Amino acid sequence: MRREPDYFEDGESLVLIYIAKKLKESLALEALLTQREVDYLVEVDMYSGGIIFRSERAGAFFYVREAERDEVSDLMRENRYTPMRDME
Repeated sequence: MRREPDYFEDGESLVLIYIAKKLKESLALEALLTQREVDYLVEVDMYSGGIIFRSERAGAFFYVREAERDEVSDLMRENRYTPMRDME
């Protein structure tokens, strides 16, 4: 379920699990996480994109509690998303 930042102020750290670069992609991932009752935070932030012509672009950055990272990463892989952990 999408949560506000103050929901996660319990001291447990959040980890970045995904950067959605398109609105459609962001909405689909939000629907998946909500359907599976995963607590997550999504914020708009800037990332660098492009190979030849690099530019700053806005994306939806998805965060979950560190303790839930593995479970959420498995869920994402099952649904054809590549978690940030796999890109490291």
